[in-house]
Amino acid sequence: MSVLTKERKVSIFESFGGKATNTGSIEAQVAMITERINHISSHLKQNKKDFSSNRGLMQLVGKRKRLLSYLSKTNLQGYRSLIEKLGLRK
Repeated sequence: MSVLTKERKVSIFESFGGKATNTGSIEAQVAMITERINHISSHLKQNKKDFSSNRGLMQLVGKRKRLLSYLSKTNLQGYRSLIEKLGLRK
């Protein structure tokens, strides 16, 4: 079963990427990865010994970190607004 439904993906791409077909924008990718990270984190709270999911979570966190680093270097204002929208960096 997929983590995100097709409708949820379209809504994420519309709110962060501008339109539903803009799946390659950095903001939309970071939003999708954040959604998956939240889902895996809630899974790991119930299944503490699921080490393969834990490894996948660490890979996703690293990918999100690289994308955010790139975004901060190229578009600092967009980076700050994305961090604010997603609720990262308290």
